[in-house]
Amino acid sequence: MTSRRDRLLEEMGLGPVWRQRASPAVAPDAPTSAPSQNPISIHALLPPSVPPTADADRGARIMTFDWPALKEAVAGCEACALAKTRTNTVFGVGDENAEWLLVGEAPGAEEDARGEPFVGQAGRLLDNMLGAIGLRRGDNVYIANVLKCRPPGNRNPEPVEVAQCAPHLERQIDLIRPKLLIAMGRFAAQTLLGTDASIASLRGRLHKYRGVPLIVTYHPAYLLRSLPDKAKAWEDLVFARATMRELGGRLRI
Repeated sequence: MTSRRDRLLEEMGLGPVWRQRASPAVAPDAPTSAPSQNPISIHALLPPSVPPTADADRGARIMTFDWPALKEAVAGCEACALAKTRTNTVFGVGDENAEWLLVGEAPGAEEDARGEPFVGQAGRLLDNMLGAIGLRRGDNVYIANVLKCRPPGNRNPEPVEVAQCAPHLERQIDLIRPKLLIAMGRFAAQTLLGTDASIASLRGRLHKYRGVPLIVTYHPAYLLRSLPDKAKAWEDLVFARATMRELGGRLRI
């Protein structure tokens, strides 16, 4: 009889291949990379029109917010030009006491329209990926993006946009206090780790963001375009599950 996990893996496009790839490439106790001292604070890249002291004051203020104040701040944010082109801000969704925190890049068109991260085809794939390791959206899982507004045309976020939005994500991480961070995609990984290294070099190792264990994997939207890398993403999920088990987190399978 086909199990629920087998069905989810079939929907991921893996089929029976997961049985041959179920062991992570690197054990959970692999050496960690050195954490960046200030991984997502890149205020030096702000334009001269934004005084560094004013930006620092804004960031420090955001770091004092509770959940309602933070949500209000994001909803009304006009700190960068994306405020003029967005339909909705996309704050994040899920369990605010989650052990798992998944971080992507930025909202796409559907996310911008609905105000929720990872909807549409990429969202369905993410839900299947979570289901394959016994997780589901909103249950011990929180999902957010580096940027809370959609860049026009889904272009790459600009440094000034990241700098202005970074305190929002940083405060979310502080409020949630997850046991494990999953950085999905090159941009999220490079932003959180303060590096320009490739996904290939960052996968399969346990990193840390301000003391929180962090694992890098591919973005679901990328996996929709690159089917061979779905098997690698499954390896990352198995590695994440094993790591969470080592951390004493709650697991169903």
